[in-house]
Amino acid sequence: MRAQDVMTRPVITASPETSLLEIVQLMLDQRISALPIIAEDGSLVGIVSEGDLMRRAELGVQGHSSWWLAALGGKVRLADEFVKIHGMKAGDIMTHNVISVGPDTQLPEIAETLERKHIKRVPVIEDGSVVGIVSRANLLQALAMEHKRLEQIPSPSDREIREKLLEVLKSQSWSELSQLNFVVRDGIVYYWGNVRTDAARQALKAAAVGIPGVRDVVDHMRKPITLI
Repeated sequence: MRAQDVMTRPVITASPETSLLEIVQLMLDQRISALPIIAEDGSLVGIVSEGDLMRRAELGVQGHSSWWLAALGGKVRLADEFVKIHGMKAGDIMTHNVISVGPDTQLPEIAETLERKHIKRVPVIEDGSVVGIVSRANLLQALAMEHKRLEQIPSPSDREIREKLLEVLKSQSWSELSQLNFVVRDGIVYYWGNVRTDAARQALKAAAVGIPGVRDVVDHMRKPITLI
């Protein structure tokens, strides 16, 4: 699945001139946690999220990072931080350099990006314009849909399972098929026969469990008697 298959649209956006009060009201009314900020030419210039709003001066959360900002970036970074905390427009408080994806970006790549960058959402850009947004919630919904789809796929028949398992075991030298027999009933594989080592026993079980449709493995195998 790709971004365009799960993204939320249309996207609620704001301009750099949108006031802080309007941003908060939009987020509350639309029940969203972030607003892409769009310039007059339609390009994405930033994003305002709940995280940006949590550091507002009105909440009394300010000034705690000044010491390390000064050490790393000096007065310029301190000035930027001050604007972000005290600014009254989207352009003042938004996060710049927004990470984005395209409509054809695969979901595993999006999930990896969210995890690596420690972000909760990414705008979807097509031809320079925001066409959607993919959040962690969208990815969870897609995962749930995929599980439902797999549950609806008809289970293979016992004969199909046996043929597939036989094909797998024939390709493995350790299986010693001449010493084994197995049947499949209602998705359960029943093994009989001789198995020389515990490792081979475990491998036979693993081979069966790896076949789609197998629900369980019943082991009736035994080690051959060694005559002294």
